[in-house]
Amino acid sequence: MTSSRPRPAPLVTVVLPVRDGAATLEAALRSLAAQTLSDFEVIVVDDGSSDDSAGVARRWERRDGRFRLVRTPPGGIVPALQRGLAEARGTLVARMDADDVCHPARLATQVDFLQRRPDLAGCGTGVRYVPASAVTARAAEYAAWLNAMTTWETVTANVFVECPLAHPTIMFRAGALSAVGGYRDRGWPEDYDLLLRLWRHGHRFVSVPRVLLDWNNRGDRLSRTHPAYSLDAFRACRVHHVRRSVLTGRSGVVIWGAGPTGKKLALECDRQGVAVRAFIEVDPRKIGQVIHGAPVRKPAAAKELRDALHLGAVARSAGRETVRAAAVAEGLADGVDFVAMA
Repeated sequence: MTSSRPRPAPLVTVVLPVRDGAATLEAALRSLAAQTLSDFEVIVVDDGSSDDSAGVARRWERRDGRFRLVRTPPGGIVPALQRGLAEARGTLVARMDADDVCHPARLATQVDFLQRRPDLAGCGTGVRYVPASAVTARAAEYAAWLNAMTTWETVTANVFVECPLAHPTIMFRAGALSAVGGYRDRGWPEDYDLLLRLWRHGHRFVSVPRVLLDWNNRGDRLSRTHPAYSLDAFRACRVHHVRRSVLTGRSGVVIWGAGPTGKKLALECDRQGVAVRAFIEVDPRKIGQVIHGAPVRKPAAAKELRDALHLGAVARSAGRETVRAAAVAEGLADGVDFVAMA
């Protein structure tokens, strides 16, 4: 009677959830097999697919012992990710989606980066939207914003604007993910929630300054269609984490920007029990108005409202930086007294 020895634990585990992704899964797994780093495993979590996703993964499992298929009943992205984390044996855990393709040096580059940066809990990479013909100006702006998140100072200045790392590019130390409980389903983006919890617990992360993933720009991908990724859900996530971090010890909030973004933020703050003390506007035509019961005031009023947390609520990056500069000019410390949002 013979027994096979268990394979030694790999350095990296790639967690790849899939549901009905057979059309793109082959290319995603092929890109992982082509990695210049060989010390990894791939956990494909089939979340109740009705197509041949499991068959694609099973064929890779038979062909290459580093690939493993785990099948679960349909439960959604968060249970699938949690199952993948539970199966992971690597000291580093990377993410990948079934409709994306990573470049050959992706895993090796991230491993080398984290080995040289023990101060970091994890890192992402730069992304390139594909196909190029489907990339809108807004998508290109977002990709450029993501690809600029290469220093901790930049990440911290923008952590409440958007999710600062592209989810399918992340690689984190397994211990850091375990320490904050991994993924959870709160009705908002699970990746953003995870990164904000890591940030709140003092873990640092940045993006490697290289484009190492082709991000599929399909209009039917989950992040474009599921209500958990709506603008309202992102806003609820931000306010939830602001309440548990930079808002502590503050007397309500002051919202810089009385446009649509600021008004919606005020409503979400009210819904979560956060008092909106005032709006501040650089547009003189809006000063003196009352919005949702709060007065609209000049930037100079910031000095009278130093006990509140000031939130910059402007959707586009150029406007956000204008408001940030105005707040700093009034003596507010960026990241302490003032936090930029979108």
